[in-house]
Amino acid sequence: MSKVVRMERKVAKFGNSLGITMTEAFKRIGVELGDSVQINVREQDGEIVIRKANKVSLPTGISPDFIDTLSQVMEEYDETLRGLKDR
Repeated sequence: MSKVVRMERKVAKFGNSLGITMTEAFKRIGVELGDSVQINVREQDGEIVIRKANKVSLPTGISPDFIDTLSQVMEEYDETLRGLKDR
C-alpha cells in the first residue's frame, strides 16, 4: 500500500487568480517546471486529484499539427460526435 502524505496550504491570490504552492508535493511525484499534469475534479465531494501526465510520443508519420487540428475538430463537433455514439 502506498504512503499518503498530507499537506495543508492556504489559498493565495496570484494576479487575478487563486492558487496554492505545491513545490514539495510536485517534487514527491517527479513534476518539474514545464511538465504537464492531469487534474480531475469531483464536484460532488470537493476532491481534486492532480497526477503527472504521461508523456506520449506520436507514431511515425503523425504530425503534431494533425493532432492539433483533430483536437479542434473534436472540440467544435463534440455534441454531434456524442450524438453519433448513441445511434
